[in-house]
Amino acid sequence: MQFANRISRISVSATLRVGMEAEKLRAAGVDVVDFGAGEPDFPTPENIKRAAIDAVHRDFTKYTATGGIMELRKAICERHRKDFGTNYDPSECIVSVGGKHVIYNAVSALIDEGDEVVLPVPYWVTFADVVHYNGGKCVFVHTAEASDFQLTARQIEEAITPRTRLVIINSPSNPSGAVLDREEFEKIYAITSRRSILLLTDECYCRFVYHGEPYSIASLPGAKDHVVVVGSLSKTYAMTGWRVGFGLAPAPLISSMLKLQSHTTSNPNSIAQKAAVEALLGPQESVGQMLSEYCRRREYVIRTLRSIPGVTCANPRGAFYAYPNIGKFLGKDGISNTLDFAEKLLAEARVAVVPGEAFGTREHVRISYATSMAELERGLERFRQFVTERA
Repeated sequence: MQFANRISRISVSATLRVGMEAEKLRAAGVDVVDFGAGEPDFPTPENIKRAAIDAVHRDFTKYTATGGIMELRKAICERHRKDFGTNYDPSECIVSVGGKHVIYNAVSALIDEGDEVVLPVPYWVTFADVVHYNGGKCVFVHTAEASDFQLTARQIEEAITPRTRLVIINSPSNPSGAVLDREEFEKIYAITSRRSILLLTDECYCRFVYHGEPYSIASLPGAKDHVVVVGSLSKTYAMTGWRVGFGLAPAPLISSMLKLQSHTTSNPNSIAQKAAVEALLGPQESVGQMLSEYCRRREYVIRTLRSIPGVTCANPRGAFYAYPNIGKFLGKDGISNTLDFAEKLLAEARVAVVPGEAFGTREHVRISYATSMAELERGLERFRQFVTERA
C-alpha cells in the first residue's frame, strides 16, 4: 500500500507512545509509575460535571455551530477579558476539539510549502510535526538550560528571514516549564508585528505560573491584529478528556480555520461545550487549589532530582513538568540517547518518562508531576536507583 508523502513527514506523538507502552505493562499487571502523562490527576470539578449532566437531560445532544455555540464563544472572550484585559469578539473566536486542533487549523490556514516557522527549543512535540505536515520549515531557536531555557527577543530576530510567516511561543512551556519574561515577550511582539509576522501564543498552561501574575501578549493595545491565541480547558479545569480548545485571532483567520474545521470534525462535542461554559463562568477556586498543590510537588521534585549525583535540572516557573538533564548517563550500559534511557527506565525500573528527543534536545527527559505525592516519591526513588547503578 502506498501512502501520501506528507504522512512520512510526521511521527507518532512521543507522549502518546510512552503512554501506550506504560498501559501495556499495567494491563499485564506490572506496577508502573507514570511520569509521562501531561494531564492533571485532579477530577473535573463537580459544577462542571453537573453542567454536562444537565445538558444530557435537556437533550443538548445534536449538532451545533461548527465553531462552537455562541454562549461558549462569548464565555471564552469574557474569561480572557477578566484574566488578561483583552477585548475579543465572538467573531474572533473558534472552539475546536482541544488546543491541538486549534494549532493544526491555524498552521494549515497560514503555512504553504517552504514557509518558515520560528520555534524555540525545547518545543512541544506537535508544533514541529504540524508545521512539517503542512510543508513548512521549522527554524529552531535553541535556549539554554543554564538560563532555565529563557528565550530572548534577539534570538527570535536573528532567526527571522523573508520566508518567516509565523513565530510560535509556548509560555509556560511544555516540556521545560519556562515562563517567558514579560519584557522579552513584548520585544518579540514588537519585532513580529513590525514585520507583519503572526505571533502564535500557546496559553495552555497560562493559569499555572508560580511567580508573578499570568500574562497574555494579546493584552497589548492593537495586538489582536498580529496575535493568534491558542487556549485549552484541558489543564486549567482538569478536562483533558472533554476535548475543548479555543482560538482567538483576527476574524479572517478564524473564518479560514472554520472552513477547514467544517470539513474535518465539524462541531466540538455539544455536551462538553455546555460544561465548558460553566468552567469558564463558574467558580474558579479549583484552579488556585491545583496551582497550590503543583507548587508543593514542584519543590519536592526539583529538590529530589538535584540531589541525585549526575542529574541537573532547570527551574520550572510554570506548567507541571520538570526537565532534568541525564546526559552524564548516556553512552553507558547501551544507552546512546534519551529514547534508550526512557525505554530502559520503563523496562527495568517501571518508570515512564518522555525522551528529550521528542522536544528537540538530546540530554533531557520530561517528568510530569501531575500525579500524587505518593507516586512522585515511589517513582523518583526508582529513578534514583536506576541512574545510581549507572553512575
